[in-house]
Amino acid sequence: MLAQLPPALQKLHLPLRLKLWDGNQFDLGPEPSVTIVVKDPQLVAEFTHPSLDLLGTAFVEGKLELEGSVKEVIRVCDELSQALVEEEDTRPTRIHHDKEIDAASISYHYDLSNEFYKLWLDKDMAYSCGYFETGEETLDEAQIAKFRLLCRKLRLKPGEYLLDVGCGWGGLARFAAREYGVKVFGITLSKEQLALGRERVKAEGLQDKVDLQLLDYRDLPQDGRFDKIVSVGMFEHVGHANLNEYCNILFNAVREGGLVMNHGITAKHTDGRPVGRGAGDFIDRYVFPNGELPHLSMITAEISEAGLEVVDVESLRLHYARTLDHWSQRLENNLEAAAKMVPEKTLRIWRLYLAGCAYAFAHGWINIDQILATKPHADGSIELPPTRADIYR
Repeated sequence: MLAQLPPALQKLHLPLRLKLWDGNQFDLGPEPSVTIVVKDPQLVAEFTHPSLDLLGTAFVEGKLELEGSVKEVIRVCDELSQALVEEEDTRPTRIHHDKEIDAASISYHYDLSNEFYKLWLDKDMAYSCGYFETGEETLDEAQIAKFRLLCRKLRLKPGEYLLDVGCGWGGLARFAAREYGVKVFGITLSKEQLALGRERVKAEGLQDKVDLQLLDYRDLPQDGRFDKIVSVGMFEHVGHANLNEYCNILFNAVREGGLVMNHGITAKHTDGRPVGRGAGDFIDRYVFPNGELPHLSMITAEISEAGLEVVDVESLRLHYARTLDHWSQRLENNLEAAAKMVPEKTLRIWRLYLAGCAYAFAHGWINIDQILATKPHADGSIELPPTRADIYR
């Protein structure tokens, strides 16, 4: 049996069992909590360099099976990868983004199935980081708390006009209109999101306050008509090369004295290169094609160059780790229902993706930041209180 395994594997001490296609098995340590069932004999040789991309791809393509809780699978597979694979210090390849490419990428991810997303998201279907003020909140409570935090940071007032860039299924737009009395113009590139979002706007009787449209951010009006702008979980799709254009469009869309909130995932390294020994490659191939994560310093620099003044930055990394734990567990609790909504390969992708991202945020591979900026008046004055105390009252 030992002769069938690469020598590098024989030296490891992990709670991992390898079960081969011929029924033989080998424990890499005592009391294995995870079993990798190898179905393709060619995979054994590749286990000398088990990147997370290789392991994830093999699972998605049915070349191996994973036994154990998905959370434990991610932990043990990362330890296996750490032991045998070095983190590559490679500079990221810049991706070309245009309207057609971005529309196709968004459709691939978000037009998957509204019913599938309903299985594991909160009731408002907020597909972004929740806010756990005490740590004891349910997922629904944490997402409402996130909506409230965003609205408070934007200092929304009745009658103001809010632009929601990447509005998703419209949960934040409806909350802002309902609870803060603002008018909202929300845009998305997902036809499935738009259809359900409009349905929910109508169900709540908010048609006179919330207008959701299928629109690319590059086609937004540039006449400063909006009092406030919020962008949640969207700029990850913009691309490094287009960040300057994105920030300039937001600058031109908001009035002088107005506020812009950019809430999105940021990279660990200043040059935006991915971490996780192939985890980023897996996500780009199967989950978010053409996605690019800028570092906090990169996006704040572009915001500033556009003429906006950054006035507040807050990391919610640990909040997103907790949010993803909720999502992952809810999906795991509904695997039978999920299997009827999406193909088996898709479900395999999402099981790894949600649990893997929870692990990535918990371990600092990626971050998420809320960046609040203002468009100063011509004389440099701004419309903000001197402290952030009002946000937390």
